[in-house]
Amino acid sequence: MLALALPPAANALQTSSSFLLQTKFLPAKISNSLNDNRETQESTAGKIKRLVLTQEGRTKLNTYPDTEFYAYPRFVTHVDDGFISTLTNLYRERLRPGSEILDLMSSWVSHLPKEVAYKRVVGHGLNAQELAKNPRLDYFIVKDLNRDQKLEFASTSFDAVICTVSVQYLQQPEKVFAEVFRVLRPGGVFIVSFSNRMFYEKAIGAWREGTGYSRVQLVVQYFQSVEGFTQPEIVRKLPTSGGAQEDNSAFKWFMGLLGFLSGSDPFYAVIAYKNFKPVYE
Repeated sequence: MLALALPPAANALQTSSSFLLQTKFLPAKISNSLNDNRETQESTAGKIKRLVLTQEGRTKLNTYPDTEFYAYPRFVTHVDDGFISTLTNLYRERLRPGSEILDLMSSWVSHLPKEVAYKRVVGHGLNAQELAKNPRLDYFIVKDLNRDQKLEFASTSFDAVICTVSVQYLQQPEKVFAEVFRVLRPGGVFIVSFSNRMFYEKAIGAWREGTGYSRVQLVVQYFQSVEGFTQPEIVRKLPTSGGAQEDNSAFKWFMGLLGFLSGSDPFYAVIAYKNFKPVYE
């Protein structure tokens, strides 16, 4: 076991497949079996029912490992203030105070509401420097989910999993969503948010060639490919464009990335729960 000194003050433990930086220990596995019938029903839950993507749809223009692409930190926000505000409000509505949250494919900011206290927030990403700078994370792991989809957490460890503007890079989304299902507690929520921005050469083919509508439907199918998620909910907030149709061309995206085009980022989120959607008083 190799100890590393990485900011913020935390111990780094090297495993065979990822780095784990932590200030707390993972909780023991919690059984979610209420009775024999429930155990029988859940024996198939979390299983992949079907594959959504073709092999061509999983390909990227840049075929080098993602770890190389993300080797250097990018301390920037990839969406505009309007998107961030909408996302933070969504988290405020859906994530209960005191929850245990996994921020999947995170970076140096999580966009969680500052005034809400959570029991713990665990981060995952590909750049340790970015994750170490994130003030909301209690600890984090560095792992390439396109190489290994296994999450090093006990089953039923989290009340919520969030994934912000990153789902477009998953080449094995069905396996990742099945792992998210496993680590969620019954009634736990998975919130996947995205816009029309991306690193074009690192997005999968099915995403690059899509539109705003087709990308939403793609994420819906990711949820539906795993046994046990509730029917996905869709949240959209589109900028007013005076009747103009959405332009998803590579040129429009590239010009926007360089800052030559104005206008708000469209907001999309797809939300589903493990087994059931809880009702709170």
